[in-house]
Amino acid sequence: MMAVDATRRRLLLLVAIGCLLVACRPTSGAGLVSERCAANSPCGSGMRCATCSPLPGSGPAVCSRITPIDPKTHGTGLPFNKYSWLTTHNSFAISGSPSATGAPIVSMPNQEDSITDQLKNGVRGLMLDTYDFKNDLWLCHSFAGKCYDFTAYQPATKVLKVIQAFLDSNPSEVITVFVEDYSAPGSLSKALAAAGLTKYVFPPAKMPTNGADWPALKDMVAQGHRLLVFTSKKGREGSDGVAHVWNYVVETKYGSDGLAVGSCASRGESRAMDSKAQSLVLLNFFTTNPSQTWACVNNSSPLITKLRTCYDAFAKRWPNFIAVDFYMRSSGGGAPLAIDVANGRLQCGCDIISYCKPNAPFGTCTLPSSKHSSSSPSLTPSSSRPSSPTPAPALAPTQSPSSVPSPSSSPYLAPHL
Repeated sequence: MMAVDATRRRLLLLVAIGCLLVACRPTSGAGLVSERCAANSPCGSGMRCATCSPLPGSGPAVCSRITPIDPKTHGTGLPFNKYSWLTTHNSFAISGSPSATGAPIVSMPNQEDSITDQLKNGVRGLMLDTYDFKNDLWLCHSFAGKCYDFTAYQPATKVLKVIQAFLDSNPSEVITVFVEDYSAPGSLSKALAAAGLTKYVFPPAKMPTNGADWPALKDMVAQGHRLLVFTSKKGREGSDGVAHVWNYVVETKYGSDGLAVGSCASRGESRAMDSKAQSLVLLNFFTTNPSQTWACVNNSSPLITKLRTCYDAFAKRWPNFIAVDFYMRSSGGGAPLAIDVANGRLQCGCDIISYCKPNAPFGTCTLPSSKHSSSSPSLTPSSSRPSSPTPAPALAPTQSPSSVPSPSSSPYLAPHL
């Protein structure tokens, strides 16, 4: 019980201090995270002004984060599996979008903005469901495993061309696509070729096996291997030139069952979460029936709590991909904050990426403002941290709130989850 209480206090302190936190400093007069906002009182860069829940009367509009700190902030020399990337579940299922068939869509949406805007906001993992439909490969939901006019969103090539345009325009970026594949052999490779993406696909033959580290991010970029495509179907390396996801990734249970407090079970098709034969880790965190209101709650403090729970289940690893519905919904830091926390732990052993000290040994941490360099919120017990000549001390569970830096004393945004 004492250990649970200590972890809870650490989480509350993380909520209070937040990231210290956001990648960007607000423009003059711009709102901070969780502050009320309006058209004439906008939020800072990397945020939006909206109510957490879209339900009428759910409260005033506040500034909430929609963009994580760029995982490449402190360099690209680490293996790809030492970075964490914001991932959208059913990225194509966008609220209010009509079906390209002309029929109204009756399936429930999972996101609120276009793939173009998702990529602009720092999303680097996309989950797509593919079906053979109307003599083409379509992005679709299904009934009994089949795609229909009223559940089909658009041909996959349209979204793949958006990815191609982004990669062409952003030569240092890497995107990962997770395909829940219901198509015939050859359909996916045909769509990738039609979108001009074949040249970017990381060849499965060059992917690391037996849990070995991936190439350095900078080397993947230099070699042009900037698109990882994983499919749920076995045997597609030959027919489509894409990798079977569970050879390389361990993945948590999806849907409402995956939200259970205190546990971190694996998806049925995945190897156990502590399997070291796979070097990439995917954390799913969304309800079975998508809801903007539920996402508002789940993408806030419960997601940060889940990171700590799953760290142990992942054999002391942090997730490389965090997949959520309605990624822009939260009461403050949201999914972007979770990505910042994972990147801090992965890249430098600090509690958040903004604490990573450039060109320093692993475990050397500093606050963005030297004025407050004596404290750092902790998600990981100090006994599991790497040693360092100058480690950042963790906040004691009994630390007084008065010792926490206030938003007004820090040049960084101080959000609430």
